[in-house]
Amino acid sequence: MNRRSEPRSQVVEQMRHPQHVAIIMDGNGRWAKARGLPRTMGHRRGVEAVREAVRTARELNIRYLTLFAFSSENWKRPPDEVTELLRLLKFFIRRDLAELHREGVRIRVIGSRSDLAPEIRNLLEEAEQLTAANDRNTLIIAFNYGARDEMARAMRRIAEKLVAGEVTAEHVTPDYLDAHLDTAGIPDPDLIIRTSGELRLSNFLLWQAAYSEFAFLPCLWPDFDRRAFEEVIQNFGQRDRRFGGLSREIAS
Repeated sequence: MNRRSEPRSQVVEQMRHPQHVAIIMDGNGRWAKARGLPRTMGHRRGVEAVREAVRTARELNIRYLTLFAFSSENWKRPPDEVTELLRLLKFFIRRDLAELHREGVRIRVIGSRSDLAPEIRNLLEEAEQLTAANDRNTLIIAFNYGARDEMARAMRRIAEKLVAGEVTAEHVTPDYLDAHLDTAGIPDPDLIIRTSGELRLSNFLLWQAAYSEFAFLPCLWPDFDRRAFEEVIQNFGQRDRRFGGLSREIAS
């Protein structure tokens, strides 16, 4: 049964509960600075917030959770900070992968892998392969990810098919482009959360965010806990998502 054929009350209820939540985890460095600590300590505390967010998403029956772990622009940061971020990624996967697998969580990784160190690339691929058959929830890790780079890579693949004569220009529809993105097969995010008070997407899921709801929170990422997550989900449930149509009040 597709959405158009479902009873209206059921469709509305589904729209009130996000199937896919994406989070821009911002503010680790500022959290540490406010406490007179090195930035690396903020990133370490941020990993604990990641664990809590993943647990909370499972308990709230959020089917897809995307975390912006490392952007393609983050390589510009000081080398010692980049090293610490990569170390924490490895630590998180090695420590938490077995538990996520037992809980039926599938891991997907989006972002460019062509220029990653073999150790990092193999670690990400191992996590994907181990959990490939899981279907309870999906954790999407955006690593070395930038939305413009993602779209450029998708367009290159499509251009190669056009040149080879495998497809014609008429094939290139929004759905066709969508199928060539890193997120192919993953529903667009219903809700995008950003912590730290910044009001921008920072090159994150630009294509997929076309009809996403947004929540910009003042708290820094290490302070984002279960209560904050639940409050955002409750607020989402009160929003009127029209997708270009009429509001619930007008249509009823």
